[in-house]
Amino acid sequence: MRTLIFAVLAAVALVPAARAETQFERNNRILLDQLAEVHNLTPRQKADVEAIFRRSGYIGQGNPAISQHPMSVEECKARAPRNGNGYANRQFERICGAKYMAPLYDPQTEKPEDAKACIDQFEFPDIPCTYPVTWVRAKEAAEICAAMGKRICDAHEWEGACAGALEPPDYPFGAGSVAAMRSIHNSKYAASKSWAYGPDYQRGVCAANSTKSPSCNGGGWNGCGTNTYPTGAFPGCVSKLGVYDLHGNAAEHMNLPLAPSQMASNGSRSLGVTEMKGSWFIWDKYRAHPDWCRWRAPYWHGSKVMSPGSHSNYHLGFRCCKTVN
Repeated sequence: MRTLIFAVLAAVALVPAARAETQFERNNRILLDQLAEVHNLTPRQKADVEAIFRRSGYIGQGNPAISQHPMSVEECKARAPRNGNGYANRQFERICGAKYMAPLYDPQTEKPEDAKACIDQFEFPDIPCTYPVTWVRAKEAAEICAAMGKRICDAHEWEGACAGALEPPDYPFGAGSVAAMRSIHNSKYAASKSWAYGPDYQRGVCAANSTKSPSCNGGGWNGCGTNTYPTGAFPGCVSKLGVYDLHGNAAEHMNLPLAPSQMASNGSRSLGVTEMKGSWFIWDKYRAHPDWCRWRAPYWHGSKVMSPGSHSNYHLGFRCCKTVN
């Protein structure tokens, strides 16, 4: 009998104890539950998004051990519009078939109902007063958008959302290189540069007055906190099309097609190269490059969008688009 008891105890000792949930894992669990509830995801959609998060090991709202957000979710909610609906827009929902999306169109010649595409009003997870998701590769952003029933945006769609008018695609495909395409495009719009909120850059309007972690001298997970604001915390940082946080908070992955067959807006799954749009959460203190609406960046950390090694860091996120009509 004693031998049997010892054998049972020895067997129990070999069973590993359940590992405690980390704060990062807890944050992601809460975020994914919120994502499913707000955006009415099916169990399959939620599982697909969760699997992408899990494979990455880094996608989320930053390293909670060092991230220091300058504003709480509660403070953001106190700033929300007092119109009875908060940030909800029933007209937009009817056009886009989804919550917290804005139609993309040219107000000079079109009505919102004419839109052929919509864009998330907020950085992913596209929920107002929620910290944006970072540490996501362009490939993972495209996969998450697809799992949500959406797609990654083309560069001109993000630019139109920011400038307040969607213009026809203007990619000079015959230019021969990403650098040449960028130069032609930026020269075209340099005289008419604008920001989502107006014709001149202004400090204090957007989520851009945070600070880098003192230990952040590069881009590492253990040194660089995602010190973002909640999305939509600055009601004045909105474009004429109703899209928030296009400056400040998180920079955003987009698709830059190098041929017509690589345009996500044309239904292509054979995407182009990475384009990083907007600016990030320290911009009022350190403007490292231009961030006007239609500006296209150098080919920083460039890769194919669907490359497994596409870039990620502590201040780089994304938002999705969706084809409608």
